[in-house]
Amino acid sequence: MWLEKLHLINFKSYEDNLFSFGSRVNCFVGPNGSGKTNLLDAIYTLSLTKSAFHSQDALAIRNDDIFFLLDGTFNDSLRRTQITCSVQRGHRKTFMADKKAYDKLSDHIGQFPVVLIAPDDTDLVRDGSEARRKFFDGVLSQADPSYLQNLLQYNKIFAQRNALLKIFAERNYIDHDLLETYDQPLLAVMAQLYASKIAFMNRYIPLFKKHYHFLCSNQEDVHITYNSDLSNPEFPIDFKNNRTQDLYAQRTGKGIHKDEFIFAIDGMSLKKFGSQGQIKSFVVALKLAQFELMLIEQGKTPILLLDDIFDKLDEFRIQKLLDLIDSGLLGQVFITDARKERSMGILAPLKTAVTYFEIQKNSTAAV
Repeated sequence: MWLEKLHLINFKSYEDNLFSFGSRVNCFVGPNGSGKTNLLDAIYTLSLTKSAFHSQDALAIRNDDIFFLLDGTFNDSLRRTQITCSVQRGHRKTFMADKKAYDKLSDHIGQFPVVLIAPDDTDLVRDGSEARRKFFDGVLSQADPSYLQNLLQYNKIFAQRNALLKIFAERNYIDHDLLETYDQPLLAVMAQLYASKIAFMNRYIPLFKKHYHFLCSNQEDVHITYNSDLSNPEFPIDFKNNRTQDLYAQRTGKGIHKDEFIFAIDGMSLKKFGSQGQIKSFVVALKLAQFELMLIEQGKTPILLLDDIFDKLDEFRIQKLLDLIDSGLLGQVFITDARKERSMGILAPLKTAVTYFEIQKNSTAAV
């Protein structure tokens, strides 16, 4: 699967630009601030219905314009599909496939898989547990539509239960029977999410370890440990016994939203003891494992977005990524770089075709 064409109107720094891409490697070169990463974000948005870098759609609307539009043509060798995303200030976002609107945005996720490797990926190690939960939820949501639907259902009931707890706290009163009507479906969907995560980690961790050792060519023992309240067989009882604390805090204190993923190297915390090189290799391996898992389970080759990797990775790891491109595992790849000469020098040995785009603020040209 690959993206043939992309039309951007009023999207971030782009007023009205049309791109035709190569099926393998596409490299955006230009000075910092010219809009290279904005192009990657446009591709990401078309694939996943949301930006990779901010949560409010209106932030992507150019300057004082009232809307943005993204229109792309995906080719999966069997057919072409036109995907259109439109956001207007004060209105709901619309997504269309071949000019037919989706009933739900979630129906689009996973249809055109994408993986982004970006400079801030190391935040997965340095930030709190929420960043890691969000990452793995995103991986699972692309790979497994049923997980995404369960996650959306969980978030809905979770928010409703928290709102009810707040009302009870304000009135100094609790209706256990009413709370039970939320607890039962919440426990049920949590059990499904937990089972999906356990099965997923059993498939994902071997792929992750394979890619880490490929990137580092050494025998460091890396591991991911998944911890959850739901690992306790008595969790439903613990959940109900926590109602008093929930009422006091006005929010649900136990559940899948407290999950943690612990990253370790040689049995020690990666965050505390990992070197810069080890941390970078770890997060790239996370993304490559995501890529391969989606390829295996969906039968679709994800689009790979590489943002500013020539500045952030050393020559050894860059060469490993280039080896992957030449191996045929990867499909369409998009790369950004501020220095055209450097990119051309690094990518010159590739056996596959490379298409260059010189990005200047307010103008674009194929090199």
